[in-house]
Amino acid sequence: MDLRFTPEEIAFRDEVRAFLRSAVPAEVRRKVELGQRISKEEMVNWVRILNAKGWAAPAWAPEWGGQPWTATQHYIFKEELHMAPAPEPISFNMNMIGPVLIAFGTQEQKEHFLPRVANMDYWFCQGFSEPGSGSDLASLRTSAVLEGDHYVINGQKIWTSTAHHADWCFMLVRTDATAKKQQGITFILMDMKSPGITVRPIITLDGHHETNEMFLDNVRIPVANVIGEVNKGWDVAKFLLGSERGGIARVGLSKFRVRRAKQLARNILVRGKPLADDPRFRERVAAVEVELKALEMTQMRVIADSEKFGHAPDPRSSILKMKGSELQQAATELLMHVAGYNALEFDVQLLTGERAGEDDDWAGTIAPNYYWFRHVSIVGGSNEVQHNILAKTLLGL
Repeated sequence: MDLRFTPEEIAFRDEVRAFLRSAVPAEVRRKVELGQRISKEEMVNWVRILNAKGWAAPAWAPEWGGQPWTATQHYIFKEELHMAPAPEPISFNMNMIGPVLIAFGTQEQKEHFLPRVANMDYWFCQGFSEPGSGSDLASLRTSAVLEGDHYVINGQKIWTSTAHHADWCFMLVRTDATAKKQQGITFILMDMKSPGITVRPIITLDGHHETNEMFLDNVRIPVANVIGEVNKGWDVAKFLLGSERGGIARVGLSKFRVRRAKQLARNILVRGKPLADDPRFRERVAAVEVELKALEMTQMRVIADSEKFGHAPDPRSSILKMKGSELQQAATELLMHVAGYNALEFDVQLLTGERAGEDDDWAGTIAPNYYWFRHVSIVGGSNEVQHNILAKTLLGL
């Protein structure tokens, strides 16, 4: 594979860079650079800026607001977005429910939801995991009983990220309790304003409110909100998880963090010399950069072959998920190494953006982000489960 960009691709990259340079709000750019969380309002505003350009969901089919870009152009756009740095539009909308609706939704569902998903008029969350049903998602127990033209939902979901922001939730429910584990599951959309929904915050180790537990007590959802076939939701979920795992690689995000670690290391003195000149530090940086290049090549191959698999997930997306999450963690470890004892400072208001960050605060968010990124090897299906998927699909074991 020739990794050199063509003149047309270089021109496209320059166009993306120029747009991001002028379009990203200065305060949002600063927050992303410092590792602060941005607010719901800032995310919605940023996605609408992208959507006005037609770039909020470029991977969607063009008839639904996507761009007729090549695989390389998609890669360039995502990398430049992360390197700008700019916030990535929320994955629940752009990488999960959007592609699912395009692949499995009815014409009416597509026409209603897709424009609102792309413009963040609807903020979606994901109702998959349950107590006792995380990596073993097929064991889920949240029930959906048909009553007339509605399903009555009872159960509990957990680790529901951004549920406190969400307008809608895409969810897996059990519609046939007698079927085998992967059967009898249905994919359905739930309006978060429906009576009977209780959302309770889970404050994570970094002190931030990102995830939640959600209780469902006789929640009535119209049958019209089912995506795909009743009792065939596992097929929809596998398609969605394939999209999620490919997106979790985030090569550009890891590149940005490695670049930032190298920049910060120039101003950290070790025995009177910049840390950036230390041979052991340079060796650590080089090791991460080599693995990032290998992951980059794998990601481009997966994207280029995406049409080959149709609705079925490319099993190599599990490689992207595993290695991508490991390298995101490796990049945060590099930043922790640079910060050293400076990372001992902990200020939740700085992390959440309630307090504006200054140049002197460069280390204040490094430790919380280091701990937060421990979870990326679990979400989207734990890395241990991905090893089993690869053994079965690629090796036939």
